[in-house]
Amino acid sequence: MDDKFFYGIDFDGTLCENDYPNIGEPKQTIIDYVKKLKSSGHYIGLWTCREGKMLDEAVEWCKEQGIIFDTINANLPERIEKWGCDCRKVGYDYVIDDKNLLVEDIE
Repeated sequence: MDDKFFYGIDFDGTLCENDYPNIGEPKQTIIDYVKKLKSSGHYIGLWTCREGKMLDEAVEWCKEQGIIFDTINANLPERIEKWGCDCRKVGYDYVIDDKNLLVEDIE
C-alpha cells in the first residue's frame, strides 16, 4: 500500500456540474482522470455530503460512469488496521475537489 495513494473525490462540482440536489452533467475530464487513477492501482474514495437516497443515486451514477470506489466517506480498512483507529477525518493522501484551497496559495 505504501506505493499507492488514497484519493478523496468530491461529487457535486467535481465529477459532475453542481446542480445539487440534482445530479449535474458529467465532467468527463475529471471522470477519466479518476478512472485512470483507479486503473493505475491507486485507491479512490467518494467524499461527499450527500446521504441516504441522494448518496445512493450518486454512487449509482458513478458506477454508470465506470467509477467504482474503494470507500464512501470512510477510511480504508487497511489504514484502520495499520493505525489501530478509525478517526472521523478520512485520511486521504490527496483530495480532488472544486473548492480546494492550498496551504501554498495562502502562504
